[in-house]
Order: sequence, then structure tokens, then C-alpha cells
Amino acid sequence: MDVTVVWAAIIALGLFMYVVLDGFDLGIGIVFPFFPDEKERDLMMNTVAPVWDGNETWLVLGGAGLFAVFPAVYSTVLSALYLPLIFMLVCLIFRGVSFEIRAKANRTKHLWDLAFIGGSAGATFFQGIALGAFLQGIPVIDGAYAGDAFGWLTPFSLLTGLGLVVTYALLGCCWLVAKTEGDLQRRLHRVVWPLTIVLLGFIAMVSIWTPLQDPNIAQRWFHDGLFYRLLPVPFLVAVCAFFMHRAVRERHHNTPFALALLLVLLGYAGLLVSLWPYAIPSSMTLWEAAAPRSSQMFTLVGAAVILPIIIAYTTMGYWVFRGKVRHGDQHHYH
Repeated sequence: MDVTVVWAAIIALGLFMYVVLDGFDLGIGIVFPFFPDEKERDLMMNTVAPVWDGNETWLVLGGAGLFAVFPAVYSTVLSALYLPLIFMLVCLIFRGVSFEIRAKANRTKHLWDLAFIGGSAGATFFQGIALGAFLQGIPVIDGAYAGDAFGWLTPFSLLTGLGLVVTYALLGCCWLVAKTEGDLQRRLHRVVWPLTIVLLGFIAMVSIWTPLQDPNIAQRWFHDGLFYRLLPVPFLVAVCAFFMHRAVRERHHNTPFALALLLVLLGYAGLLVSLWPYAIPSSMTLWEAAAPRSSQMFTLVGAAVILPIIIAYTTMGYWVFRGKVRHGDQHHYH
């Protein structure tokens, strides 16, 4: 058993679960400006109030796994992306505080709405910037970051930042379609398809730009026999878009969210295939970045215990609070 690959899979799973679960509740904050009615905003926040903080567990799992098993990646990537990650955490703090205080605020409720919107959009944007900077490659010399403090700020990283904002907005909108009803749900349905079109545009731009700006990814896509294996991905994206249009037209409740998840999964799978076998693109492979095997085995025991517990309580939380959320439901966080 190659324990390095096992750990890479665990961290990849943790990051994907974070993107999916925290993505839709960040997305709710991003679409907040389109729904200015206070009661509707209360309802929208109540759809995620019981589960939003548990969603962030997956980010902690991914970060802790990276620190324990790929310390070279942890130190190098954090040095390179220190500023966008700090900005992301500050935005998450504002968003978390707005969850706590907004439900009890009266005169300052509009300020906490702004904190929720800004925190959600800002955290998402800086996550996307960090992703773009990582994909572009991080210069490493003698195992240490060799760039400057603003090496992450590039046109490509700005593009991926905006792309992730649209992605999370679509996830949030589709989640709300599944959790609401009546006039609010009808207006949410009208937002889903335009967001899908914009997201498809970002997917196309990132897919074209990625191999152009990294010769190693271009080599992997077009010269190592991977191109034909990746061909089904754009086809499946088009199929998802077709069914999304039909689901919106026929006013389906749960199908749009399932299709949005599938779009994210397809993009994530393409990303992982492009990066393999690098832990840092073009600089360091998984095995070069990994901790000693004894350390990996020791931490794997802990992961084997913790991972099922996280999956179990996450599943239970969503099961207990399944179904529609209606005005007057007291699901807000106390």
C-alpha cells in the first residue's frame, strides 16, 4: 500500500467536501444582495444555521492532514499564499460573527447583513485566488518559497477567484431552491440558469488558460495520452447544463442542487488529473513532499478514527434538518 497516495486521497476528499458543503452556505451570502427582503434573508440563513459551522470541519481536516503528512507543501504554500489566506480567514470571521449576532440585532441588522455578504464573497474570492496561484505554480528553491509577497496576484488568479464566486453562488442558489418554496423559490429558480451560463463561461476560460500558462500541464493533457481520457469531461459538463436548464424550466426542487454538485465534481476531477503526481505544480511531487512513512502510518490511524466520525455527524446533521424551511422556523444559531 502506498500510504502517500492514501493520504493524498484523504486530503483531496477533505478539500472537496469543504468546497461542496461550505461552498453552498458561502454562496447564500453571495446571492443575498438579490433578495433584500428581511424576512426572506432570515429564511435563507435559517436553511444553513444548523449545519454551517460543521461544514468548516473539512477545511480543518485538510489543513491538519497537510501539516502532518506533507509538511513541505504546508510550509511552502502557506509562505506563498500567506496574504490571501489571512484575508480569507478575516472574511470567515466576519461571516461567523454575523451568524451569531444578526439574529439578535435590531437597529444594526443591516450592518450584519453587509458583514455576511462581504465575508461570504470575500472568503470565496480569496479561496479562488489561492487556487489560481497554486495552479500557476509556486517557485521553490532548496525546499523553500522563492517568490515575493504578491506573487499570488496575477490575472489568472483573479479569474479563478471570480470563477469560484460564481460557483459558490450557483451552489447556494440551488441549495435554497431545495430548501424553500413559494414565491421565493420561483425567484431563485430564475437566478439558477443565468448563473449556470456564467459558470460554464468561467469553466471554458480556465480550461483553456490552464495548459497555456503551464507547459507541464499542457504536456500532460496533449502529449501523454491523457487528452482522450479527458474528452468525456466537457461532454458531461454539457449534459449537466442541458439537464440543469430542463430542471429549472420544470421547477424541480432537488435536481438543480444535485447537478450543481456534479458540475463541481467534474471540475475538481479535471483539476486533480492535471496536477497528478505533483504536490506543488512543476516543483515537488507527492513523494518528495511527504513526511517519513512512519509518520504517515501513525497519523493514518488517527484519520481512520476521526474520518468516520466526521462523516457520521455531518450526515446526521443534514438528516435531522432535512426538508423545507419555512417562515417562523427557529433554526437560527443560538
